[in-house]
Amino acid sequence: MTSEQITNTGSVSGDCGSAQARARTHVQAYVQTQARQNGSAKDGSATNGPARNDSAKGGPSGQKHGLQRCHAMLRPASRHALLPWLTSIIGVASALCLVIAWFPSTVWNTPIVSSDAPAHYYFIHRLLDEGLGAALHLWPHDSFYPPLFHICAYLVIKIAALFGVQCSIYAAFNITWIIASGVIFPAGMLVLCRYFLQRWNRGNPISNPISRISQASSTPESSSVSESSNVSNQQVSSAVNRQYNVTFDATFVLQNLIGLFVPVLAVSSVCHPYGLLNAGPLIAFGFATSLLPFLIAATLRLFDAIAAREHIAKWLAIAAVAGVVCLVAHPRIAFTYALILVPFIVLRLPWKLILGAFIAMCVGAVAFVALMLTSFKSDRWANPASWFHSHQPSKNLWESISFCFTDGLDGFPAILFALLLIAGTVAAFVCAFRRAAMRSADSLSGAVSTVAPDFSADADALASDTEVSAPAVSPVSASGLPAASCSDAADLSLFASSEPSRPRRNDRLRDVIALTTAFLLVTLVYVCTVTLVGALPNIISAPWYRDENRIMTMLPLVALPLLVIGVNALSECVSACAASASFAPSASSFSTKNSASSSSSVPSSSSVPSLSSASAVSSVRNVSFASNWIGPIAAFLVIAILAVSAQIVCPSRTAARDAIIAHSSLNQGDPNEQLTEQKITVLRKVTKRTGTQATIISDPLNGSMYAETLFNANMLYPIINARTDVPSAPFGKVETAFASGDAQQVLGTVCPLTDAPEYFLTMGDQAQSLQSFPYRAQYDSFHNEELIDTYVDGGTLVKVADYSQYGQGWALYRFGCTD
Repeated sequence: MTSEQITNTGSVSGDCGSAQARARTHVQAYVQTQARQNGSAKDGSATNGPARNDSAKGGPSGQKHGLQRCHAMLRPASRHALLPWLTSIIGVASALCLVIAWFPSTVWNTPIVSSDAPAHYYFIHRLLDEGLGAALHLWPHDSFYPPLFHICAYLVIKIAALFGVQCSIYAAFNITWIIASGVIFPAGMLVLCRYFLQRWNRGNPISNPISRISQASSTPESSSVSESSNVSNQQVSSAVNRQYNVTFDATFVLQNLIGLFVPVLAVSSVCHPYGLLNAGPLIAFGFATSLLPFLIAATLRLFDAIAAREHIAKWLAIAAVAGVVCLVAHPRIAFTYALILVPFIVLRLPWKLILGAFIAMCVGAVAFVALMLTSFKSDRWANPASWFHSHQPSKNLWESISFCFTDGLDGFPAILFALLLIAGTVAAFVCAFRRAAMRSADSLSGAVSTVAPDFSADADALASDTEVSAPAVSPVSASGLPAASCSDAADLSLFASSEPSRPRRNDRLRDVIALTTAFLLVTLVYVCTVTLVGALPNIISAPWYRDENRIMTMLPLVALPLLVIGVNALSECVSACAASASFAPSASSFSTKNSASSSSSVPSSSSVPSLSSASAVSSVRNVSFASNWIGPIAAFLVIAILAVSAQIVCPSRTAARDAIIAHSSLNQGDPNEQLTEQKITVLRKVTKRTGTQATIISDPLNGSMYAETLFNANMLYPIINARTDVPSAPFGKVETAFASGDAQQVLGTVCPLTDAPEYFLTMGDQAQSLQSFPYRAQYDSFHNEELIDTYVDGGTLVKVADYSQYGQGWALYRFGCTD
């Protein structure tokens, strides 16, 4: 067993200690097995000299050689133990720099003017006013809203204050988004992709015929070789090991360098995190999406623990904690989690747990339907085709499908991503099927060897002259050298059967099928959302509000892991085929030399070549380069080109950035937009006149709600969606009273709100950018000029400040209460 076999697993997981323990176990088992086999064959091989018995049959020299080999294997593992951590840190740091470079600088001092932004700013403001106890009832009517993002922003402000730095709500909001998008999400994607790479490479052999040359020199068949031939083979084996150790370092480094680009690719797509900052912004859902890769990885580790029947409690606790954190970020992320995990549940869990998981999903679906029916009153529930009646398709079928296969990238990076995704998936299926076939053949071979462990010398000689077609064993050519083929990359390692925690059969195939199915499910939901109409698409996309921006976030979660294992499979195929091509002439040379030595000094029944040092080292160098360098270098270059070009050609991300800059600009052509220079001036003057304790009532769709976080004003409607169907909320009562035209009802409803004075502010019509808001009509009475004039004439409203120089009809009124 070579050091690369040991380190492949350790390099992915970063667990050098476990890799070293497995290495010791494998080497000890190998030495003991060889000692038993050689001890039993000693009586029938008396013609071999004492030195032969001592070195090859587990004697003191053989045991010493085994320990030296073990030590040689462990040195590279310990030397490169920190390399995965180093590449991970550099990769995440690069992703963070990309996110910071993209982030619009205009929103550090002014808010993002959009539909959901005022609510998020208000939630942070309320935490600052009332403390963390308000986290369970952030809405103005004291109902629950997922608070994790806002708690993090609150903590940013408090931590900055400890160092004497005053951090505004907008700055804390932006810092929290950058950390979630530039650190948490790429780190989570790296953890998830490394998990699949670990399973892909676990128990993976060295797709290198060189290692088989070394193994061939110590097989039982070589016991009939003369002393001089044995010494020559030992020299070749030593040369092989030295050359292999050199190439191992470069291979290991290249494989880890590919991990540099996983975090970069995670933040290269407009799908996430950039799209959600522009849409709404959908901050809470985006924060939960950034956390979701950790939950998926923990759940898959739990599935592994269940299959191995060890560490179940540990991974169950970790998955439970990660699940609670994601639900506190946004409960609706559970639908994304369930959609992605369904294929893995079906393929990797026992049937009882599969049944239990689907029962839990059904219970959750029923609870969700009940919540929707009780929370949102509608007469269209029985007619799914009428749901989302205002929704319009945004892409045709080809555009929506191609968007999924390109992960939302643009131009050349999109084409390259799609080609790698498709070709890599095909290669992964091919490698997985080959591995499954070879495992089956290996099981059959093991059963045959159990029934008939010993063969005659004549049978051995016949087998050495006949090509072995079974793929489970190392193919042996007529020259006595292992034959190389493109399927060698999927072969089994020498010590796979002695591994304490042997991977389950067909792990590769299960992962490829599950990832491909999850990708197709996400594609289906996306196509239903942006292209199809009718009852079925409405039902399928309803958990995500039939919102394209929410569903886009799922694409990187499935496309990037599928791309990573696909590129890994392509690397295996390229390396194996390159090794096969370069090994053919070497095998021919060895065959010629072997024939000459066999006619002079080696019995004809031997299948082991006697190799000269010069030809051996030359062949080792050629084959080692082909099998260890070609595939990783090709994969590294392709991934590097994809990651770099995605930062150069990125019009979608640029468009999202420009849209946010436009939303945060105060230089608006329409004076009725949410925030303009004039409205900022008016809101500042209003707050200075009323103070921060008096209650101010206004139409929230004219931008007045931003006064809550800009100037600490006490707005009765600090968010756009002020629900009227909650008994504890004053919004519905004030709205109904104001629209009634009854002065007594208005004063009887408004005056008891607080002990401080109550004011009414008019700032024109509702903003055009908020015309898609479905409940905008409930505020029409607050900008009805005739109704307002009626209240002014009757003394219900008293004008205290006129702002008509900034906009027609803009004024501040005080309610005629007795306070």
